[in-house]
Amino acid sequence: MSQLPACPKCDSPYTYEDGPMLVCPECAHEWSATEPTAPAQKVYRDANGNELVDGDTVTVIKDLKVKGSSLVVKVGTKVKNIRLTDEGDHDIDCKIDGIGPMKLKTEFVKKA
Repeated sequence: MSQLPACPKCDSPYTYEDGPMLVCPECAHEWSATEPTAPAQKVYRDANGNELVDGDTVTVIKDLKVKGSSLVVKVGTKVKNIRLTDEGDHDIDCKIDGIGPMKLKTEFVKKA
């Protein structure tokens, strides 16, 4: 008897085959036995197409109004030690000197 892989969602060892698919009886997740089980890692790219990673330094390429205030993040503002996130529609969590914590989109920055 062959050993079936555990469920990639809930790690249940009680998976079973249903034709070409594998099924988890605990969480009802179905997946193909031939597809890779590890989820693809999202690649973040700046406005020029360069890959970004946590801790990079980026430069703002467009004046950005700060929502809820009269502040503006000017073109050329350098942002150090960025954190990449999947939360919401913004990709970057950062702290900008003189403004404070911000969320930015990768389309408005370039790698420094």
